[in-house]
Amino acid sequence: MSQNLYITTTETKSGKSLISLGIMDILRGGLRKVAFFRPIINPPADAAQPDPDIHLIRTHFNLDMEYGDCYALTLHEAEELLAEEKYGEVIERVLAKYKQLEGKYDFILIEGTDFTGGTTAFEFDINADIANNLGAPVLFVTSGKTKNVKKNSEEILNALNMAIESFEEKGCSILGAIVSRVAITDAPRTLDEIKSRLKSHKKDLQVYIFPENETLGRLTIAEIRKATNGKVLFGCEHLARHAQHHLVAAMHLHNVLKHITEGTLVITPGDRVDIILGCLLTAISKNFPHIIGLVLTGGFELDEKVKMLIEGLGPCVPIISVETDTLRTVSRINDIDCKVYPQDTVKISTALGLFERHVDTKLLRETIIKTKATVVTPKMFEYGIIQKAKANKRHIVLPEGREERILQAAELLLKREVVDLTILGNANEIRDKISKLDLKLDKVNIIDPVQSSRFNAYVDAYYELRKHKGISQGQARDVMTDISYFGTMMVHMGDAHGMVSGSVNTTQHTVRPALEFIKTKPGIGLVSSVFFMCLEDRVLVYGDCAVNPNPDAAQLAEIAVASAQTAAAFGIEPRVAMLSYSTGESGKGADVEKVREAARIAREKAPGLKLEGPMQYDAAVDPEVARTKMPDSEVAGRATVFIFPDLNTGNNTYKAVQRSAKAVAIGPVLQGLNKPVNDLSRGCTVIDIVNTVAVTAIQALEE
Repeated sequence: MSQNLYITTTETKSGKSLISLGIMDILRGGLRKVAFFRPIINPPADAAQPDPDIHLIRTHFNLDMEYGDCYALTLHEAEELLAEEKYGEVIERVLAKYKQLEGKYDFILIEGTDFTGGTTAFEFDINADIANNLGAPVLFVTSGKTKNVKKNSEEILNALNMAIESFEEKGCSILGAIVSRVAITDAPRTLDEIKSRLKSHKKDLQVYIFPENETLGRLTIAEIRKATNGKVLFGCEHLARHAQHHLVAAMHLHNVLKHITEGTLVITPGDRVDIILGCLLTAISKNFPHIIGLVLTGGFELDEKVKMLIEGLGPCVPIISVETDTLRTVSRINDIDCKVYPQDTVKISTALGLFERHVDTKLLRETIIKTKATVVTPKMFEYGIIQKAKANKRHIVLPEGREERILQAAELLLKREVVDLTILGNANEIRDKISKLDLKLDKVNIIDPVQSSRFNAYVDAYYELRKHKGISQGQARDVMTDISYFGTMMVHMGDAHGMVSGSVNTTQHTVRPALEFIKTKPGIGLVSSVFFMCLEDRVLVYGDCAVNPNPDAAQLAEIAVASAQTAAAFGIEPRVAMLSYSTGESGKGADVEKVREAARIAREKAPGLKLEGPMQYDAAVDPEVARTKMPDSEVAGRATVFIFPDLNTGNNTYKAVQRSAKAVAIGPVLQGLNKPVNDLSRGCTVIDIVNTVAVTAIQALEE
């Protein structure tokens, strides 16, 4: 089941808020707790006023949410971070605010930015990145008009196709599109053209027309008063009325009367008493259309006798006085962005009625609930592992206490309260280095193996475990002075939940102790590894790129199943591609046959697993290639787990992707051991260490 939907637009004034209103209405009909969230808002100039869309949805649906929980940043704050080249921090702040809602609500409806001002390019990109990082399917809203000029079908299609292509390139899952402000007479033809020519990787996009409606485009007297900074002279109880038209009246009264139609708002200079009184009479006359209100320009004060006369007419239409001249007043009214406010029940009822008539609400609701974005982005992955590790703190040992990167990572981990840590090495040397680096590591536990109160117990344990190999008590003592052996024994004896090493030591030095006495889980014949490859817009799992040089078919199958289980444990839906130089049944040769046999064995081991092979890498990742080579595959074009046929291929590929695509490679993460021990690359960064420690803590939690 999907937990969210991202509504975004291709342009300003597209009717996005009305679509949000309709979507929220159908969601609330079947889900107990639904939240509304806007990652970035452009608040009104009046700081005391809330964001109009949040105010509308929150008030109309009586959402149990504080206003501050409904958004992450203002557009100004986002632009400031962007100017400081902190784009990643924008995404992180949105993700953090969103995650606070995720556990409290069944579903979160997310509405994108407003496309106002000169920031359209920035907003378009950031909406795609936010949707991808929140794992939200996307529903586009576009308008059938630009500045009240009708668009043709070609223009609408170009806008939608460009948006869909851009969002799909970012890894977003597209649910469909709604085109607003299309004339009701043009709706069937426009809908047919768009459905037949809309381009997407997804074949069954939901597409609807939300037709133009006069009522939704009408301004209320209250909106006009606010925009013109007007003063209400009469009729304050009728400000919610809708102005169907507005008329500038500066001619003789008998000519003005010729142009008045039902619901007209009359704009006239405040010293034209003849027009004011004549228009007011239409409101009570049985022989004329009724005006809806008057706007008096120029800041003129009405004479007291005139006021008395107006008051004597009985219930009065709204009369507003403004300081600006007629031309400026009309210009301000024409510039008003028509909104729907919670108290405007007429517009709300009209919008919801249109939505129900022109949208298959049952099908759309089912599609929204079922459509779940399956891409895990680097930001989602990193945030997820940190939060999961924090929620259930484990104790991790770091043997390489003299390495600066280890100490810097330890400070970050302890500040964020991700894990409890023990660092191994000479205590005086380590504390001296901590002081020189100006780090705060007061809570870290530092152990010198030889000075440890557990040293003799570890020696005895190692001797008992390895005496069948002919080692002596003295040899066991020598071995246990090694930081990798001591750290691994801490894990084996339950004094730590996991170990991370390898920033200065070799993989062999890190892994050998675990293979000697932590051993593999029951039913698992070998230890293998995966890398979490954090690309720009998704996280993929590569295995085995570090441990097994040339696995046979049975071992390759075991690596595939284990890698799929690891992916699932970290929130990545496993779709496994068994890689080779040939796709499907076309290729021949021993190497291809090994992969084909491995795929068969893996399917027997895990019947419900989405797994296919042999498959070339391009067929595994590229939907276009997949449609040609494996059109009916659930994996091709959408693979998340990639199993390489041997270490030579896997190791070179992960490094090529890491360097060429500037990907973050977390790992190697070892799988198959009874307790987690993980190896670092000697070129690892501080963040690599932080992530690997968090991964190790989660593995310990799984155990």
